[in-house]
Amino acid sequence: MGKSLATRVRDNLTAYGFMAAGIAVFALFSWYPLVRGVILSFQQVNFVTDPEWVGLANFKAIFDDPLFWTAWKNTLVFTGIALLLGYVVPFALAVLINEVRHAKGFFRVAVYLPVMLPPIVVVLLWKYFYDPGNGLFNAILKGVHLPTLQWHQSSSTAMLSLVLVSTWANMGGALIMYLAALQNIPGELYEAAEMEGASIWQRLRHVTIPQMRFILLVLLLLQIVATMQVFIEPFQLTGVTNTDTITVMVLIYRYAFAVNYDFGMAAAMSVLLFIVLGVFSALYLRLTRDEA
Repeated sequence: MGKSLATRVRDNLTAYGFMAAGIAVFALFSWYPLVRGVILSFQQVNFVTDPEWVGLANFKAIFDDPLFWTAWKNTLVFTGIALLLGYVVPFALAVLINEVRHAKGFFRVAVYLPVMLPPIVVVLLWKYFYDPGNGLFNAILKGVHLPTLQWHQSSSTAMLSLVLVSTWANMGGALIMYLAALQNIPGELYEAAEMEGASIWQRLRHVTIPQMRFILLVLLLLQIVATMQVFIEPFQLTGVTNTDTITVMVLIYRYAFAVNYDFGMAAAMSVLLFIVLGVFSALYLRLTRDEA
């Protein structure tokens, strides 16, 4: 005969006591800000007046703001370029490192090191690289007698400059996961492919990619979620007033702290971003659940 609910609760009372502190902290720093942010999106909140309920006025205001569409366009452009580099490059490097017979550990550490650096340090380092006067990249271009670039100061190269910083700083984590997945592929599959005369590209297409299909899809969704929240790179390199690189997260900061000082509009923008990212998160959960 099964125990009653009261008996089960009493038997696990100590466990619930240990869990209470963690749940309380999680609720205070995760659930409360989430709920509070949704409430703020329906209020007019600034440093001058008391909060006032305005309904959907904040959402109408941000939809009427030309920067809203510019920020979403820039965010999608950044995400697209970041996926081309930050999704493909780590996979290619992982395949190459997996084929190396010596110093494999060294290459793993070397590629993963940027992940351990604070993001602001990475951005400041690359800001020096991009310096139009004495920067490393322009010094290299001068050394090979090529015209120098303005990098993040120019509208034609600013977005690519941001993507390069983000890719270099974050690709180590994806590369390590790719390497782990590559090492789980049975060697017999490659041996059979070699016996059939398959080239390295055929082995990559017919063995490696199909065997890594799940991890490739998972990392694709995770990188979409991560890159759509880009903030530090455009904030530090180009600022909140540069419309060529303003992203959704930068616009949220602009609404709240830089120009408007309107927390209601910032919260409304955050809610919209939360909904978009929630769709990709739901796809990720569905994918991992089906695979499990």
